[in-house]
Parts: sequence; structure tokens; C-alpha cells
Amino acid sequence: MVKAVRVHEYGGPDKLRYEDVEVGEPGAGQARVRHTAIGLNFADAHNREGRYPLPSLPHVLGGEAAGVVEAIGPGVTDVKVGDRVAYAAGGPAFPPGSYSEARLFDATRLVLLPEEIDDVTAAGMIVKGLTAQYLLKSVYPVGPGDTIVVHAAAGGVGQILTQWAHYLGARVIGVVSTPEKARIALSNGCTHALISGDGNFAERVRQLTAGEGVPVVFDGVGRDTFEASLNSLRPRGTLVSFGTASGPVPPFDLFTLNRLGSLSITSAAFAWFVRSRAELLSRASDLMDVVLRGAIKVQVNQTFALADAAEAHRALESRNTQGASVLIP
Repeated sequence: MVKAVRVHEYGGPDKLRYEDVEVGEPGAGQARVRHTAIGLNFADAHNREGRYPLPSLPHVLGGEAAGVVEAIGPGVTDVKVGDRVAYAAGGPAFPPGSYSEARLFDATRLVLLPEEIDDVTAAGMIVKGLTAQYLLKSVYPVGPGDTIVVHAAAGGVGQILTQWAHYLGARVIGVVSTPEKARIALSNGCTHALISGDGNFAERVRQLTAGEGVPVVFDGVGRDTFEASLNSLRPRGTLVSFGTASGPVPPFDLFTLNRLGSLSITSAAFAWFVRSRAELLSRASDLMDVVLRGAIKVQVNQTFALADAAEAHRALESRNTQGASVLIP
């Protein structure tokens, strides 16, 4: 038996239970990973609430972790006992379950960690960093001369996204919620940091782009920013929606995209960009390369004991966190 955090019914942080669960021995193609650090993401709160339904109840939460392989099942060749690894869950085939001292996981989805990247950093970056990678390299390839808008620029994904975009030569307009977070955004590659409550940020974006707007907005906030994100785009611009921290985007008239300049919207879900092991390893290699080069600094600014997962969820949902948050078993 190991300790884990499960939900037996959907709801608020009070529904999280710290309790014993059985792990068992790895089956064919599986590895048992002893967790040393566990990443925290908004998707975990959505799973807890039932907005992103879990495969069954009760179920362990959590979509990313780092640790050590302590056993492997038949047919496993990608990892061996003693390897330091990290992983990102996502999609029906790789369900949540990282809020635990140990778990079984598909060995083909484990990423080997270099010595230079510690476990806490790895747990804080594997989902967020891979998300930034596919957003910037595949969903909307960003390069020198681009001006982009990034929402929640001081958050876990936001800090990696802004640093990486800056490294690629882009001019980054970050949107944050407080003056303190504005300072953080500016220190992480943003040329400008707009505070969402200070007037209409779409107007501010147009002022910063000679009235034209930007070619792309990366929006992980959702409901509260959707309309202003559209109004920040130039003709034929693209809104990349990759999260709904403030709630789901309400239905809207598709012809609005025509009226605003033949705009495009894409909903960029993690699981569809790491479908194969080859794609996962390629993206992970790119991420680790920029981290090892020092182009991106992964900032884990909050740590909580696994037993305090409810407190961690409250902090995350209050938007009082900065950078990444990690649970320690």
C-alpha cells in the first residue's frame, strides 16, 4: 500500500482524500515509478470538479511527476530499474494518477532525465514545458519578428512560454493579474506586461501594435479573456485556446470570426501533440535542450506536502501562485 490523494465524488478541494491505495506489480509494458516530486496543474482542479471527467471514481488525481523506476513488467525495454524519469499523463490511454507515492505507468511514456535536471524541476516542467513546446513549435510556429500575446504570463506555463518565445526572437506582450506578476513577466522575456484589470487590454495591445493587433494570442484562461483575446488579433490572426482556468468559453456566433477579420481559433489539447513515443521524446528533447542551455529557467515557487494537496489546490485556484507548484510525497 502507498499513500495517494483520491476523489470519491466531484467537487471542491474538500473532496480530496489522502488515503492508502494498492499499487501492485507492473504488467506487460508497464513500470512502477516511485515518485519524488509531483507537478500541479489547473487540469487537476478540472478533474477534481468533474469538468474533465475521470475514468472512474474513486480515482487518484495528477498529470505529471518525476521519480525512480523501481520495477518493470514483461517486455519493457525503454527504461530499467533505477532510472530517473518523468512523465506526463494525458488522454484516455494515459489517465491521471500522479498524486501518489508510487504508481504503474506505461513505460513507453516515461522520459529519462539528465543528471543536470533535478526531480523537483522535472516535475514542475514536464507538462508545462511540453505544452509550451507544442504551442510554439507546432500549433503556431513563432519566430523572429513575431509579436504575440500570452495570458497568465507569470504562471507555470506562462513563464516557460514567454521565455521560450523571447529566445525564439519574438516580442512578447504578457497579460497578468497584478503589478507583482507584471514584474515577474517582464523578468521572464516579456517586452510589455499588461494588467488585465487596468482597462481594456485589447485596446492596449492595439496601441502597442500601431492599431494592427497581433497574429496570435495564447490563452489558457478561457471564459474571462476570450472576447478580449479575439479583439487583440490582427486580420487572419489565430487564437490558441489551451486551457480554461476561469471557466469554459461560452457558445458564440461563428460569424463573429468573419466580422473581426477572418480569424481562426484552435483548441490545442496536450494529448493530441504527444500521441506517439517518438513525438513525445522529440518534444521532450527540445525542452530539455533549452533548459540545459539556460534559455529557460523553470521556477518552482511553491511546494506542498502530498498530504496537503487540498491546500495546494486552494492556492492554485486563488491565483496567488507564481510559476510552478510541486507536491512532495
